[in-house]
Amino acid sequence: MQKQAGGESLGGEGDGVAANVEQLVLELTNPATRENALLELSKKRETFPDLAPYLWHSFGTISALLQEIVSIYPMLNPPSLTAQASNRVCNALALLQCVASHYETRGLFLKAHVPLFLYPFLNTMSRTRPFEYLRLTSLGVIGALVKVDDTEVINFLLSTEIIPLCLRTMEMGSELSKTVATFIVQKMLLDEVGLNYVCATAARFFAVSAVLGSMVQLLTEQPSVRLLKHIIRCYLRLSDNPRARDALKHCLPEQLRDLQFTSCLKDDLATKRWLAQLLLNVGLSSTNAQQNAM
Repeated sequence: MQKQAGGESLGGEGDGVAANVEQLVLELTNPATRENALLELSKKRETFPDLAPYLWHSFGTISALLQEIVSIYPMLNPPSLTAQASNRVCNALALLQCVASHYETRGLFLKAHVPLFLYPFLNTMSRTRPFEYLRLTSLGVIGALVKVDDTEVINFLLSTEIIPLCLRTMEMGSELSKTVATFIVQKMLLDEVGLNYVCATAARFFAVSAVLGSMVQLLTEQPSVRLLKHIIRCYLRLSDNPRARDALKHCLPEQLRDLQFTSCLKDDLATKRWLAQLLLNVGLSSTNAQQNAM
């Protein structure tokens, strides 16, 4: 069986299955066999916990995945992305998400600046299904990076334009894309470095709060508990900063102040408590806060 760097073979449900995965990884470097290899490996990635280091250390594999990504750049503008092309590159992105998630390869993934290759996909405005699938899968890669609390990841992302790109998706994406993008912003705010970055200037703070506010407005028409939960958590974290807290006294949406979402959150005790704490933090009446917590 072929060995990966470090002398360990790829683990799995048996030597035969593992050998099949290793063969598929080799087939990624051959343009003639790459599409099928992408499809099959994306199906198997959850089965093999050490697939990420194998992908990273196998000769030419990451280069092949990046070739898949850049090959569709010309289809982004003007928008001409087909469902087949979108599915193919999303299979490549799923493998990159595997690399981004693994403790051994996450730092290498950042040092190689691989996330930057995904940013053109987050900068698109088309709402067609192929573009939305591409946007959502790209966000999944970034979401995998921030899921583990790691200031190195936050520092890297803050050095790029990820926050404006997430804000764009929060404004125009599908509900699922909005949810993942808001989760990414939430995780960045929960790190002290991220909170300080957003609150360092009025422009940054109001860019974030304005998008959060418009999302709250839309949720009064089309409620989503999952999305609302992340929005409230973002507001609560912003209220930990003194300057942001003062600003929120004036710009926190009325819908969060006047109990509009009480029935929506009736089964989500944690989010109700976050909202109650937010209202207390920004100096609203304790009565409102207590009613939200009940």
